[in-house]
Amino acid sequence: MSEPLSRHTAVLVCAALVAAPAAGCGDDHEPDPKRGQQWGLEALKLPAAWSVARGDDTVIAVVDTGVDLDHPDLSSRLVPGTDIVDGDNTPNDNNGHGTHVAGIAAAATDNGVGISGGAPGAKVMPVRVLTAAGSGAKEDITHGIVWAAEHGADVINLSLGETGLMAKLLRGGTLNRAITTAHDEGAVVVAAAGNEGAETQPYRLTTPVLVVGATDQDGGPAPFSNFGAQGAVSAPGVAILSTLPTYTTPLTRDDTSGYGKLDGTSMATPCVSAVAALLHQQGRTPDQIMAAIKETARNPEQLPGLGLGIVDAQAAVKSAK
Repeated sequence: MSEPLSRHTAVLVCAALVAAPAAGCGDDHEPDPKRGQQWGLEALKLPAAWSVARGDDTVIAVVDTGVDLDHPDLSSRLVPGTDIVDGDNTPNDNNGHGTHVAGIAAAATDNGVGISGGAPGAKVMPVRVLTAAGSGAKEDITHGIVWAAEHGADVINLSLGETGLMAKLLRGGTLNRAITTAHDEGAVVVAAAGNEGAETQPYRLTTPVLVVGATDQDGGPAPFSNFGAQGAVSAPGVAILSTLPTYTTPLTRDDTSGYGKLDGTSMATPCVSAVAALLHQQGRTPDQIMAAIKETARNPEQLPGLGLGIVDAQAAVKSAK
């Protein structure tokens, strides 16, 4: 069972313009030159949260298309992963999607290269379950989730809404059981709401998963973002700058600079996974992490498209366990 990544609303935008260097977190570090273009970091109040926690000793599994294993902003952040599709231990990204997701979550920060990751102290575990075309079998996704949990993932990022699989599979069955297994192993599972722009409830209430929708730069719901899942939160998902493969893939045909901007709930999801990593460093359980993120989310105008609200990393790390 597979479906191409045809519903992906992400649009690659050349990121050739380099913003003025932003202040680093420490005087002995070199600022990341593209940090000024990462509007989502400030929207989530992540830099303010880093003074409390940075995601140290936390592993974020990116269950996706793989990762550019030699990317200068990612190679130092990787732990061993797996390629479920090809059945080997080299989860290289032949699509581009997984590399972009990984950079949002935990790109090397203050290394004088590219961008800053949402959880500067966290590591990325690449788990390839989607092909170069962005399609994936239910069995491979299920296997990837369980593999990640059994091999030390503390947070599992499922930016799979664009494949169309999540809306179908999370109604029940083996994928739900895999997510529950991961939760019971001690991992927080964070999943994209999808990009059909529809009000939907594809997630069973008993499945321990944190669903994420996308917002725009004005703090409103992105027009493509699904909404309606109980307990869902929102995070930046429009014009999100992150890492991309430095070689030619479906997402880098016109630009192999290693960076670019994409839109989608796939981009919002690793923002929230990064916040979960900060909370994991504080010694919180998966249930405590999900509760803290939900309880501190901001939705002052009670916009239905934002769910419980936009995630607030600073408030989350300062909340009681």
